[in-house]
Order: sequence, then C-alpha cells, then structure tokens
Amino acid sequence: MADLKERLLPPKPASAINLRDSSYRPSASGRQPFQGVDVLGLKKRGQGLRSWIRVDAATGDSQVIEVDKFTIMRRCDLPARDLRLLDPLFVYPSTILGREKAIVVNLEQIRCIITADEVLLLNSLDSYVLQYVVELQRRLKAASNNEVWQSEGAELSRRIGDRSFREIFGNNSPDYLPFEFRALEVALEAACTFLDTQAAELEIEAYPLLDELTSKISTLNLERVRRLKSRLVALTRRVQKVRDEIEQLMDDDGDMAEMYLTEKKRRMELLFNVGDQSVIGYRSNDGTQSISAPVSPVSSPPENRRLEKTISLARSRHDSMRSSESGTENIEELEMLLEAYFVVIDSTLNKLTSLKEYIDDTEDFINIQLDNVRNQLIQFELLLTTATFVVAIFGVVAGIFGMNFMIPLFDNPSAFTWVLVITGVTGAIIFCSFLWFFRYKRLMPL
Repeated sequence: MADLKERLLPPKPASAINLRDSSYRPSASGRQPFQGVDVLGLKKRGQGLRSWIRVDAATGDSQVIEVDKFTIMRRCDLPARDLRLLDPLFVYPSTILGREKAIVVNLEQIRCIITADEVLLLNSLDSYVLQYVVELQRRLKAASNNEVWQSEGAELSRRIGDRSFREIFGNNSPDYLPFEFRALEVALEAACTFLDTQAAELEIEAYPLLDELTSKISTLNLERVRRLKSRLVALTRRVQKVRDEIEQLMDDDGDMAEMYLTEKKRRMELLFNVGDQSVIGYRSNDGTQSISAPVSPVSSPPENRRLEKTISLARSRHDSMRSSESGTENIEELEMLLEAYFVVIDSTLNKLTSLKEYIDDTEDFINIQLDNVRNQLIQFELLLTTATFVVAIFGVVAGIFGMNFMIPLFDNPSAFTWVLVITGVTGAIIFCSFLWFFRYKRLMPL
C-alpha cells in the first residue's frame, strides 16, 4: 500500500521536506514560518474542482459539470488571469473580454465563459444566474424552432410560389445572431435589469425620505440619508463601470471583430478542409507523376513538402486577411446589440445622476435652513446682549447711590423718582441707538 501511494503521489518538494526536518529551527520571533496560514488549503481552493453550469449551443440543454481550473484553461484557451475575473473569492469590476476562442463575461452576478459551442457559467444559487440559464435555454430553443419553421417555409415557398408565400406570411428573415451574441445579449440584459431594478428600488426609498428630511431635520433622518447616499455612490460606480465597458467595446472595432467566435470557427474548419483537400490533390498528382515518369525518391518529398507548406501558408494569410476585412465590415450587428444595451444602462445612470442631484439639492436646502436658524440665533443673541447692557446701567446707578456718603439729594422726597425716570430714558435712548446702528449696518432685519 505504501509503495502504491509513493507511485501515485507526486514527489514532495525540497521546501516541504525541510519544513518537516527535525533539524529545522524556528525563527527569531519564536513562531514557525507560515504558522496559521493554510497554504495547502489555499492551493486546493485555487486548483480544485469547481461546479459549472454548461449550456449547449446546439440543443440548449444544460448540465452541471465539475472541472478544475487547468481543464477550463485548456478547453477555452484562456490564461489564468482571465479566470481570476470569474473567481467568486475576488471582487473585480464588470469586464467583457474577447479572446481567440472565448468571451469572458463578468457582469454583476453573471460570470461566464462563452464559446462558439457552449456557455460555461459558475454554478450559483443566485436567482439571476438561474434566470440567465432559463432565458438562454428559452431563446436557443425558440431560435431552433424558428430555423425549422424557416426551412419548412422555404420548401412551401418553392411549392406555392415565392410571391404568394411572402404575401401570406410576410418577410420571415429576422436578424440572425450567432450563439455567442445571444449568450452575451442575455448576460447584458440580466445585468442591466438587475442594476435598473436596484436603481428603481433606491428611487422609491429615496424620494419620500428626502421629503421627510426637508420637513423635519433630525439625527435619525440624517443618518438614513447618509446610508442612502453611500448605497447610491456604490451603485453609481457599478453602473458607470458597465457603461464604460460597453462604450469601450463599441469604440474598438478590433475587439468587436475578435468576438465573432462562430465565424472564426467556421473559417478555421474551412481552412482545415481546404488544406486536407490540397494535400490529397498533391498526393494524387505525385501518384500520377510517379506512374508516368520516374522521380528520384530523395529529392521529390522535400520539394513537395516545401510546395505544400508554401501554398498553405499563402492560403492561410489570404484567409486571415479576408477574415479581418470581413470582420471589420460585419461588426454592425454586434455594434447595434451593444448600442441597444448602452442606451439602457445610460438611462439607468441618468436616473442615479438625477437622484444624486436631488440629494445634493436637498442637502443645500437643509444647509440654507440651518444657516437661517443660525442667523436668527445670532440676531437674538445680539438683542439680548444689548438689553443686558441697558439693564447694567441701572446697576451702575444703584451702585453709585448705594455708597455710604451723605448728599442733600437724599433729603428730597422726589429724588428717587427723578433718578428712575432719567435712568430709564437714558437706557431707552441707548437701546434705540443700538437698534438704529444694527439696521444701518444691516445686521438684522428691523
């Protein structure tokens, strides 16, 4: 059993052997290196099996498969950095990447790899992921039924006449989209619908809360608005990223031409077929030559190989140039598809921008109200200070006449009345003078 285990398991690296060596000493801090870090667990998590939902392009059937990261990389011809965009352990912004044999899509909850034959979607319990699979299956089956109906309609049109058939059924040639664009369209629709739903829910919650805040400024309402604004900023950033990604694709014709996977696959198969036929033709030509005239067995095979290699290289260059020219000419359908969802996501962004402007206007209105209340408090404090100064005059007069000295004014019975009258009139004159000064300086509306 131990021998079988040693043969099946790969050899241990030298670093692992050194870590388990008894002569190994801990570091100066007294802790073992990588203590508390599950390195093997992290490695297994990155390289282990992962559940994917596979949707077939021909039949529209879905199945759950479990494959590892390297199998997906070989199957879709993708680098590891593209698969990191789909890893649920990482948080990456929305991205759409066109590669040689696949399209990598990371749009909100939809993280998938689209090829010319299938869609590989990370298995998740999210409702939007399940809706994506169901909607894609529905459209694929509807498209297959439409193709069957079109073939039957073409046969019927040949029987009863093309003109009468078109008069009966109308023009039955809808815009054809290859499989990768149908899958991309469903992903864009799911992402735009999800973001638009969140924006609508935020609007429903925001406007009554802001109206309540304008009528009653309280700590609770201010805290609710602060949380609402944080959610709005995060959602706006996500919507803006999706919009920028679509706009970047629309501005780059090369990236859009790279996403025609079905067309590239068809031309590649055609190139292989033409190459096989050319090889068979040359072999037949060589066979006829060998019958009619003797050919040196040493010199003929290298010449034939060189000729075949030259012709196949020239043909591949011609096909690649033709594919690039036709790709730049036939990107209108993808551009129209992206433009349609660009309008949708731009409308969502406009909603969030309007909501942010409304919040900013509400904050400005609240700041104006607070400034007004602050100004009223300052004016009241100024009046109160002026009145305190006038009352302090009576205290000064009382302090003066409270001195322990004798004057003839104390013997006059009406002297107290005259002192009160003169002091009150003087205080009133001083108070009115302050009020006139405040009005003259426009310190308060009087």
